[in-house]
Amino acid sequence: MVLVAAAGGLRILQILRAPVGGLFRHVADLTRYLAAQGHDIGLIVDSVANDAQTETLLKALEQHASLGIHRLPMPRQFGRGDLRTPFAVTALERRLNVDILHGHGAKGGFYARLASYGRHKARVFYTPHGGVLHFPANQMSGRLFHGIERHLMSRTEAIIFESAYAQRTYSALIGAPTCQSAVIHNGLRAEEFEPVVPQDDAADFVFVGELRELKGIFPLVEALALVSRPDGQPARLVMAGDGPQRAALEARVRDLGIADRVDLVGSQPARSVFQRGRCAVVPSLAESLPYVVMEAAAAQLPVIATQVGGIAEIFGPTADSLIKPNSAQHLASSMKRILADPDAAKVEMHARLAHVSAQFSVERMAGAIEDLYHRATRR
Repeated sequence: MVLVAAAGGLRILQILRAPVGGLFRHVADLTRYLAAQGHDIGLIVDSVANDAQTETLLKALEQHASLGIHRLPMPRQFGRGDLRTPFAVTALERRLNVDILHGHGAKGGFYARLASYGRHKARVFYTPHGGVLHFPANQMSGRLFHGIERHLMSRTEAIIFESAYAQRTYSALIGAPTCQSAVIHNGLRAEEFEPVVPQDDAADFVFVGELRELKGIFPLVEALALVSRPDGQPARLVMAGDGPQRAALEARVRDLGIADRVDLVGSQPARSVFQRGRCAVVPSLAESLPYVVMEAAAAQLPVIATQVGGIAEIFGPTADSLIKPNSAQHLASSMKRILADPDAAKVEMHARLAHVSAQFSVERMAGAIEDLYHRATRR
């Protein structure tokens, strides 16, 4: 039985591997928006990597996914599922009479475009979300994935990059897209622009992210050890998140003698943690377009961040304040500046807020993607 699209609406399958992190946040926001516009949406996710958290997240999307949530094997590395899943995607595309296949991440994009070899009409879109860009060109895995990417470009209607940085990196590693491409920034929901008021006993700084070296956690605590408030009291830091290097971080904090100044609170929603600090710090060594920077800016917190990835695109007119990554000294200088002149930090925060409000909304993001879908299906 082949299902027919409702008048005026598109039938869209979003394909991703693991429903976690910023990639899933993007797909979830896009799904809700498109469903509200009268489109029929389905999701294809990995059948292996699910846990209680992912099931809860997917359950919340069921009411917006009229084409269902389908689980197929999607191994992180190449595996048997990579031989079977593209055929299953093709069969599902035919049965659901899909207009759009949109692959997210390296594996989602791989399946969407391989399925196109057997498709009848669906247009194929691809958003890397970092994905294939994380594989270095000087390693065998990188050369393999990049070669596949070049081959599959001819099966792609359009590549959507979440940042100009991602577009530049893709072109440098793989080559300029031979298909249509567009930069469409991720966006925030309206309620995320409500200000977060710090608690009376809030720490001076707050970090939200995975506890691993790439997130700059070690330069951050080393910088904190160098920072005091104008009244001479030691500065304090709240760190929310978990990860493989939590134990190493705790050991470093003890070695620095600042255990009483660092509060590790585990994984929590960003906005609930923002109220526990007066300035957000994002000291990453590498990023693409991190949601946490947008979220902190929208919550009306001052933000200290490093000059990596697409963060300058979020900072907009305040990009000159971005600092060198992996430098405790540069971090400490920025932290001292914020503490010494909170009024200047507030002025900078408002300039950044205006930029993020204008450029980084879900409506702007999803509306631009919807427009690409419509233009492709009208040709």
